[in-house]
Amino acid sequence: MKIYHFSDTHQFHESLTIPEADLVVFSGDCSNPRDPFINEYQVRTFIDWFAGLNIKHKIFVAGNHDTSIEAGLITKKDFTDKGIHYLFNDSIEIEGYKIWGSPYTPTFCDWAFMKARNKINRIWETIPNDTDIIISHGPPKGILDLTINYENNLEQCGCSALRKRVLSIEPKLVMFGHIHNCQDIINAGTLKLSKYKTIFSNGTIAKDGDFAGKSLNNGNLIEL
Repeated sequence: MKIYHFSDTHQFHESLTIPEADLVVFSGDCSNPRDPFINEYQVRTFIDWFAGLNIKHKIFVAGNHDTSIEAGLITKKDFTDKGIHYLFNDSIEIEGYKIWGSPYTPTFCDWAFMKARNKINRIWETIPNDTDIIISHGPPKGILDLTINYENNLEQCGCSALRKRVLSIEPKLVMFGHIHNCQDIINAGTLKLSKYKTIFSNGTIAKDGDFAGKSLNNGNLIEL
């Protein structure tokens, strides 16, 4: 199965070149505004565009910027009515692959779908042991998650509890975004650890500080 994975478009989705694939996965942050009522228009615009992609199966997992979804202004029905699978701490099976998705990330500022680091493991513990593909908005700690923090220091921002759960399950594929490319740091792309079978994909499109979309990535095409 060919999977096209992308994330963190932040309204740059129409700049993408869409490859041929059997499944397209978006892992959060199609929008920008914190105010959910302003945010709603951007998310609905993305849903219409996403539904129109010429790819058979479509999965959407929300991100911390998709505040209108957390507020309930946009519901699962808005996705299913458009032929899109919306995952919220739950699973679906597509072409024999068991896929689980969640929008949650460790708390940082005041955005959507966040849990304290000492509590977020309760979500990851619900991932079934036989899951083939995990979709989360944020990365496991230490995997394509490097950024420069407010103190201008390098920091790995991923979730250690997610990493622990992922490495215990060893799914075929883990897809996420949330942590963009930053200055000379490249997080977008795929990674495979030598000791594990899992492929990790950071599908982020945007680059921190690039508000004109000059340094966009195009997501990742993965074949299982």
